[in-house]
Amino acid sequence: MDLQRLHEITNRYSGLSIALLGDFCLDRYLEIDPARQETSLETGLSVHNVVRVRAQPGAAGTVLNNLVALGVGRIIPLGFAGDDGEGFELGRALRAMPGVRCESFLQTPLRRTFTYCKPLLVEAGQPPRELNRLDSKNWTPTPAEVEDQVIAAIQRQAGHIDALAIMDQVDLADTGVLTRRVLHAVGEFAARHPGLRILADSRRSLRGYPPVSLKMNRAELGMLLGGPPPAAAAQTQRAALELARRNGRDVFVTLAEEGLLAASPKGETVHLAALPIRGPIDIVGAGDAVTANLTAALAAGATLCEALELANAAASVVIHQLGTTGAASAGQIAEMMADATGGANV
Repeated sequence: MDLQRLHEITNRYSGLSIALLGDFCLDRYLEIDPARQETSLETGLSVHNVVRVRAQPGAAGTVLNNLVALGVGRIIPLGFAGDDGEGFELGRALRAMPGVRCESFLQTPLRRTFTYCKPLLVEAGQPPRELNRLDSKNWTPTPAEVEDQVIAAIQRQAGHIDALAIMDQVDLADTGVLTRRVLHAVGEFAARHPGLRILADSRRSLRGYPPVSLKMNRAELGMLLGGPPPAAAAQTQRAALELARRNGRDVFVTLAEEGLLAASPKGETVHLAALPIRGPIDIVGAGDAVTANLTAALAAGATLCEALELANAAASVVIHQLGTTGAASAGQIAEMMADATGGANV
């Protein structure tokens, strides 16, 4: 992709409206200074002193962070938070971001706010080191009243958005946003708007999802097709193509150090190798950057190959951001692509 084409695609982002349906959580980072460690007089246990606390949207919020970084003009989060302190922090963080419209984001006492609490050891001259995480989740089924409100929010987007991204982050089925009822509503919405780009990703499984574009890793691809993960790139390509034709929608597969792969129901396949590593990396958030970039690029009129190029570069930017769940701007993506090609194409 040359520089002119890259700018042609990314300059359209400010005019896009993208809805993001899924499990939004609060990423709370506790930065610990090990030099200030103490011993509790009462218990004799080590006391880790937190010298800085920062919070940002996580899970589906990480996809949102990337859409914001790309400069998407209007971003509509569809999901819920609890009526608690973490929900207050999450709502405040969402509302502070440019382009984010929270009118359809639900805050409810019927759910607790999904929270990842991440203690980090921060030492001068060393990359941050994450300790055992402390998670807060919902372990009971999402109430029908909450499902009704989420479904109504989805339906209100008809005719007002250019794309819909879906991010299912919970481990226990029917405890988050993407319950069976909500997925059924997504299927009906997709059927009524066949030209709308809808891209789904799930931490747990994409089995049972309606006919929309699907993003997954190699193991998830194997499970969807009822077999083991395809071993070689050529096998993965054939498997992705089979699923794309079966589903009637594009399929995207993340291959870790082997890069990204895409297949369309028309028979087109694209495989891009990952860009070179440039030092210490943290892979957290790379997949969400891929989801955001694929959604925005395809909504802006990029081809399958162009969208994959942008997503591949974004993932490379994000994995080099340490101690945070990162995001990649259009400028950073352009720089990464230019460096990777020696300026030959970008």
